[in-house]
Order: sequence, then structure tokens, then C-alpha cells
Amino acid sequence: MNDLKKIFPSLCYKDEGVNIPEKYSWFITDDHKIIGIDKKELTHKDEEILSAFLTPYHIFIPQPTELEQIWNQRIHTNTNNEYVNTFRFVYFSTKNTPMEPKLFKEAIHNFYTNPVAIMWENDHQGVIIEEKPNISDESISYEQMIDVLMSDLYINIRFCIGPYMNKLERLNDFYTTFIKEANIAFHYTDQSVVTYVDAIPYLLIHQAEKEFLQKTKDMILGELTNDQDLLHSIKVFILSNQNVTTAAKKLHLHRNSLQYRLDKFIDKTGIDVRQFSGAMAVYLAILSMVHKK
Repeated sequence: MNDLKKIFPSLCYKDEGVNIPEKYSWFITDDHKIIGIDKKELTHKDEEILSAFLTPYHIFIPQPTELEQIWNQRIHTNTNNEYVNTFRFVYFSTKNTPMEPKLFKEAIHNFYTNPVAIMWENDHQGVIIEEKPNISDESISYEQMIDVLMSDLYINIRFCIGPYMNKLERLNDFYTTFIKEANIAFHYTDQSVVTYVDAIPYLLIHQAEKEFLQKTKDMILGELTNDQDLLHSIKVFILSNQNVTTAAKKLHLHRNSLQYRLDKFIDKTGIDVRQFSGAMAVYLAILSMVHKK
């Protein structure tokens, strides 16, 4: 560190409880100490060089635990063929809502039997690395977690749940892609909890050509394109596993009222959304109406 101090005179160590300048870039050393350097002394190339042998650190994010440091190394080692205990990534985003990462981390750990690693992207989004629970353990309810976080911390949060894996090969590529695709999924849905399976239609629509999406919308929905209330009812019906009773409750409609809307849609389009193929085509057509970023 003495050599770095000669190059960057502003270099200092982070001491708990000390008011730290926000205009510093922060890094974690190999001996787990946190150092900061005034950004005025750093070029972009300097930042890249320092990040190559030190771990970048966000000053408002809790210092990484030993488990988090292990996972950080695993994620950034792209050629490791090692097998580990079955795990999955769970992406979270607070929609740019300010929050206290330390309080959030404490609240999250209360839901798990075993410690989990949290890989922060910034102070409002990141990835929880969750090991697959034992058969005897109660599975995590992310809907319940959302309710608690909203009640206790006033955090409006969303989760995207990835698949279980046990191999570390190309983990960095998967990690980066997972975050990108989670954000795409949240662009197309207002659901608070989305699984990697739920995200597939959103990713297909996002990658489709605009001409194809326009053709699909016109061909499937026709004159109903502008009937937003009807299309919303149809979408909720499809997402409710085509169960009229469940969908009617979500829409706050009488069952007969929803049935009338279904009959109207079928009559106007000739497509029976009660059948799988019809529901799938209509659902993709409705998603195609969402403006692509």
C-alpha cells in the first residue's frame, strides 16, 4: 500500500464510523482492508488496473462476508469446471427506491436457514445466491418476503428467480446474462416475482423484429388492439392458468362478467383462449404491444 500511496497521495483506509468522502473510489485489498482514492487522481485506465488486482467496493454496501468473497471469486473465474452444492441466483431490484443496504441485508438473512451471499450491483439491485434447501426445510416464499420488506422497510422490491445449478463453468457469462434478462423481463411485466420460466416469452418478444411483432398483433388481436380493458382481462385469465374463478378474483369481477369478456374476445377473434395454443398466441400478441427499450 505504501507504493500506491506514493502514486495516489489521497489513498486512505475506511474506518467504521468515520464520515467518508463520497467522491472516492473504493477497493478491497487481499487482506480484506478497504481503501479509498480520490477520483480526481484516477484516470479510467487507473480504475481498470486497480480493479484487476483489487475488488471494487461501494461505500454504502456492507463489507463482503467470507462467503460473498468466495462467490465473487467464483463468478469472476470463467474457466472453473468445479462442481459445488446446488445453488441458484435470485436477482432483486428496488426500482431505484433508496434503501439502506445494511438493513436490507439483515432482513434478507432472517428468511434463510443458512447464510446466503448477496452480490451487490449497486445500492438498489443485486443477486442473492441461494443454496438449494434440504427436503425438510421450508421453501422460501418471495411473495411473503416482499410483504415483510414493504411493511418493515418500505421497500418496493421485485425478484427474478433463476434455475438451480451446480457447475461453475462460464458462471460469469451466466451471471451477467441473468441480470440483463431479469431487467428485460421486468420491462414486460408488473409481476413482483418472476421465474426464469416466466421470463422466456418476454425474452422471445424482446428479440423479435418489430415488423414481426406488428404483424402478430394485427393478425391475432385485430380490431381489439385498442380495447385495453378487455385485453387486460384476457391476459390475467391466461396468467391465472385459464381459471375463470381465479382470474375474476384478481380482476375484482363477477365470474359471469369475466365469462362475458371471454366470449366477446373469442367471438371477435375466432381464437379460443381456453385452449393452450390459442392462449399462447394471444399472450405473445399482447406482450408484443409493450414498447421495446
